[in-house]
Amino acid sequence: MSADDADRAAVVERADRSAEAGAAGAAEPVIDLAGVTFGYTATPVVEDVSLTVDSGEYVAVVGPNGSGKSTLMRLMLGLLGPDAGTARLFGEDAAGFDDGERIGYVAQQASAARDMPITVREVVKMGRFPYLGLDRLADGAFADGLSDDPVRTARWAANVVSGRLTAADWAVVDDALATVGMGAFADRRVGRLSGGQRQRVFIARALAGEADLLVLDEPTVGVDAESVDAFYDLLDALNDAGITVVLIEHDLGAVVEHADRVVCLNREVYFDGPTEEFVESDALARAFGTEARFLAGGAE
Repeated sequence: MSADDADRAAVVERADRSAEAGAAGAAEPVIDLAGVTFGYTATPVVEDVSLTVDSGEYVAVVGPNGSGKSTLMRLMLGLLGPDAGTARLFGEDAAGFDDGERIGYVAQQASAARDMPITVREVVKMGRFPYLGLDRLADGAFADGLSDDPVRTARWAANVVSGRLTAADWAVVDDALATVGMGAFADRRVGRLSGGQRQRVFIARALAGEADLLVLDEPTVGVDAESVDAFYDLLDALNDAGITVVLIEHDLGAVVEHADRVVCLNREVYFDGPTEEFVESDALARAFGTEARFLAGGAE
């Protein structure tokens, strides 16, 4: 079997598993915000936001700089508690949610990732932390000064995990690498990858944790155009396989081409609905305070 055939087979197999998981947990929304307001000061950054994200959706959150997009994401994930309203994850209070392996988070490219002296496989196997009792590392070795040095932390964690992985764990890691098309790069140092390849590796880490939800915060910033196209093709395939995708994105062209639903935010929600209706609405101009035109293959 060729590498491409193996990658396609991995996506199909993951789709079968995701469909089974979705059928078992379809009753509750993945994300449920009701009347959420939050501010770092007396002025709200996010005000009276209500929205739900159901299993299998592909939702893009857009808005101008300073509109509260990243704050909204933190509220969704329970990293911030709302000043008013409620936030729930998989039917549970978001702030108290502790089933972290169900969520994969991919941030903007971190400079530290380029400097990590670890391989692709070492990064991806960290997704197995929760299954090895290592999801509370901060209570142990991190307290010994490692938290001040991300490179030493990553190396230490990778070594600990290697000693505890079973054959089944390694199979999950290899499956995740195949799914994102990075199996051939498993032994390459992360710092030697392109920006787009590094983001694929972090998605693979989430998949190794068998995440049901992928949350991405402007993941293609600084990534070349060809790699961006390949990255979004991967997200499309993962969403087709049943994984819920919530994306903060500044590239409106990519949003229009790939997302099924758009939430347009500028402190409050200006639009929440199908992408094709967003294109025809005046929400973008109202939220950004400017004229905007969507063009074939992009936005202007």
